[in-house]
Amino acid sequence: MPTLSVADGTSIHYRVVGEGPRTVVLVHGWMMSGAVWDATVERLDLTGLRLVIPDARGTGQSGKAAGGYTLAQLAQDVLAVVDAVGARRFTVVGHSMGGQIAQWLGAQVPDRVEGLVLLNTVPAAGLPLPPDAAGLFRTSAGDRDKQKTILGLACKTLTPDALEALLKDAAGVSAAAIEGMFDAWTKGGFADQLSKITAPTMVVSTDDPFLPPAFLREAVVKPIRRARMAHIPGPGHYPNAEHPQETAAVLSAFLAGSAPA
Repeated sequence: MPTLSVADGTSIHYRVVGEGPRTVVLVHGWMMSGAVWDATVERLDLTGLRLVIPDARGTGQSGKAAGGYTLAQLAQDVLAVVDAVGARRFTVVGHSMGGQIAQWLGAQVPDRVEGLVLLNTVPAAGLPLPPDAAGLFRTSAGDRDKQKTILGLACKTLTPDALEALLKDAAGVSAAAIEGMFDAWTKGGFADQLSKITAPTMVVSTDDPFLPPAFLREAVVKPIRRARMAHIPGPGHYPNAEHPQETAAVLSAFLAGSAPA
């Protein structure tokens, strides 16, 4: 499994799946690592694709850095991975906070991003939580009961095996990452940059209790000029784990419809 060292010395681990000419980067969200994509990747037609799946700093097999958990730094870490695999242009698929990072990349390096899929994305403006929820989320590092409670609030159709896989992944996320990334995604702060996104964009909603379709349409679809929306009925906030077959199908349809010339 390849790793690279970024400017502050943190090691970033990533996987490459497939050998196609089109690079698709899968960016995970808060409290998870790249392993959150496993069930979807297993069901994805890889013809013509090269999937690049990083673990953010503080998660999975990446280094447990003390800091650097800002949206800008996390996006720079993704760019370092993309550069390491030699991809000039790429499509970004981001889930939850990973969708924020995808939007940041689309706005900051629009000449390199050829497509965006924003799955249950946190808006660029951020998503402040009520104090009780914020306290639960921000203090959940290493606490299985708290993380199980969070997943219970967020998800609707997780199987016991899928729940256990997510809890196992969450258990390996450092406290610095839990706290720093929580502060970053709740704050957001770059909604004024969305007009810079030029790539075809698909925003995927579900029956997510935190990010309902009407909210995503207003906060994410409207400000991005080439954005459209798809809906997967049934799952909550983790369709990539709850309904991986449907998630893979929606992703494949977007990739087929937005293939570069």
